[in-house]
Amino acid sequence: MLFCQYLLMGSDSTTVLDLVANQETILNLELPIVSLVSTNLNLRATLLRPSLSLALQAAERSFYEVLQDQTPPPSDQISGDLEDGSLGNFSSITSLHQPEVSEESTRRYRHRDDDEDDDLEGGRKSKLPAISTVDELAEKFEEVLLVCQKNDQGEATEKKTRQAKGSSNRSKQQKSDQPVDMRNLLMQCAQAVASFDQRRASEKLKEIREHSSSHGDATQRLGYHFAEALEARITGTMTTPISATSSRTSMVDILKAYKGFVQACPTLIMCYFTANRTIVELASKATTLHIIDFGILYGFQWPCLIQALSKRDTGPPLLRVTGIELPQSGFRPSERVEETGRRLKRFCDKFKVPFEYSFIAKNWENITLDDLVINSGETTVVNCILRLQYTPDETVSLNSPRDTALKLFRDINPDLFVFAEINGTYNSPFFLTRFREALFHCSSLFDMYETTLSEDDNCRTLVERELIIRDAMSVIACEGSERFARPETYKQWQVRILRAGFRPAKLNKQIVKDGKEIVKQRYHKDFVIDNDNNWMFQGWKGRVLYAVSCWKPAKKQ
Repeated sequence: MLFCQYLLMGSDSTTVLDLVANQETILNLELPIVSLVSTNLNLRATLLRPSLSLALQAAERSFYEVLQDQTPPPSDQISGDLEDGSLGNFSSITSLHQPEVSEESTRRYRHRDDDEDDDLEGGRKSKLPAISTVDELAEKFEEVLLVCQKNDQGEATEKKTRQAKGSSNRSKQQKSDQPVDMRNLLMQCAQAVASFDQRRASEKLKEIREHSSSHGDATQRLGYHFAEALEARITGTMTTPISATSSRTSMVDILKAYKGFVQACPTLIMCYFTANRTIVELASKATTLHIIDFGILYGFQWPCLIQALSKRDTGPPLLRVTGIELPQSGFRPSERVEETGRRLKRFCDKFKVPFEYSFIAKNWENITLDDLVINSGETTVVNCILRLQYTPDETVSLNSPRDTALKLFRDINPDLFVFAEINGTYNSPFFLTRFREALFHCSSLFDMYETTLSEDDNCRTLVERELIIRDAMSVIACEGSERFARPETYKQWQVRILRAGFRPAKLNKQIVKDGKEIVKQRYHKDFVIDNDNNWMFQGWKGRVLYAVSCWKPAKKQ
């Protein structure tokens, strides 16, 4: 204790040295005290004058001599002793006392055999090309985005439809011995969940699972995924967190699925086709075309537009794209939207179209006009395809973020506002009403994919996960701000857009006619394209699923 008191009270180096030399009982000190002494000596060595620092270092060496009857062992010996455990508790001293070790000497604390080094280096070498290989594959599959230049889609679609019908019939034959009304079971389960009857809800869930499968026919898949959502609502936990921007799928798989999807279903292609044809007509004489894309995501809409601009008789205009997307979770909220810019740059280089790109990764209600760079004299287009439903409405915040975003669209004062959304009625604040409408809507989608996509096709599983399951999970399992999917009917969207200060722009009749002809020739007969009151509708077996329209700023009174 006397030794520690001298040290802590700040005695000079001579007193400490004498005390170490004369106190043989120091060997009986506890290890934490020894560590404290060693650490304190190091700290004081850096703070005292140079001469006193040398004295402290000498005292430190003497202290080791008292403990071990020798000078401090070299670092490589310490490392070897630590590996075979011969130092025992002395390892705590060396772990705390490491005076100013250089980078070179630090490496000596860990020895590797030559074979191990070779294995590690080989592992690194094998991993580095893997990343570049994925990027190369993604760039290779990007050619599928140019669906506008392919004329063989009808044959591929017909083939896929025949396969899908065959697989669907097989599934139904396998389940024919156990007929079940899946919709009725799901509604009964939802009623039990809404009334907090957990015992009855658990019984119904068990019954649903007996007749459902994630790889069965449309009814089985509907039952499986809705049961998962109901169970998540009961337990309050999800196996995988979901959000409007979450996706665990690689870019290569997304491109592969996109190729299969656009060959089988016209819904997304018709939205892009109508928007791009209208934009090309608008920019027929423009020198600079600025597209502000709210919800750009992967940018799949724009390669066909870039190709069309490159064929303009007067030469392509300068294409400026501002990609706006919701922030991703993690340390790089703008990673996806940045990669989208690089992808579009590759297409512009290919077709020799001058290109500028900027991006914003923020919640749309937090974006202001000052965040956007809009130059005078350029043709400006605001584009929002199937993404505004992920902006909260007035049921979440009194100042509706959805109306705030639409007001921003109007403040931009674009030459054209292109809008497309799901025609959904499952945004009720009441759970049972919302569940019933989601059940009808998703039943149509599952039936559409069963008819047009093969049951064993990985494309179908991915499309269902990205376009149905994630939103259904949000609608059924979540409440409040956690429920990110909030679709509305096209009439409700029309009221909002008019209130924001836009007026409807008539769709070119030739564009609608061409769209109908494409669907008739290339896709299943149950797909329906129709137009009414400046809207173009897309449906399946009579049910309107998507709506597209164009708008222009209303004249100020």
